[in-house]
Amino acid sequence: MTTTSIIRLDMTGLACPLPLLGAKKMLDDLPDGQHMVLISDCPGTGDDLRAWAGQTGHEVLGTERLNGRRIAYTIRRQPVEAPSRASVVLDLRGARCPGPIIEARRLLRGMEPGEVLVLISNCEGAPADVEAWTADGSVRLLDRYEPAPGEYEFYLSAVRALSA
Repeated sequence: MTTTSIIRLDMTGLACPLPLLGAKKMLDDLPDGQHMVLISDCPGTGDDLRAWAGQTGHEVLGTERLNGRRIAYTIRRQPVEAPSRASVVLDLRGARCPGPIIEARRLLRGMEPGEVLVLISNCEGAPADVEAWTADGSVRLLDRYEPAPGEYEFYLSAVRALSA
């Protein structure tokens, strides 16, 4: 019988969203089904983890209160099937910024809230543009991958109908 060690990530003392970002980075590198334990004393970590798990399919298996305000969250990495989550794929490799954002916004206007647009871009300004675009909350950045250096996949969803 093979046993897999459980990865522990102690983010005590760091404010939200850093514990969630640390867990995401760690889970990205783990094999499917692997468990990890995230330790945090930030009061918002539990809500952040549950919302994130609902979007990604990862599973928060349980919590355990440790000494003081620290809580250990056990998380299981689920298989990531990113392509099946897409309603529409917009491949704009070669287009310069702000072109990818303009085209993505145009497509999202015709999509229902909750549908997923995958924007693929190799414009070096795309990460900053997407971050600025999603800051107002009308568009949610569900996930971001860098499958190759300088190439980005952004999983986007309109939270509410976008105005023209």
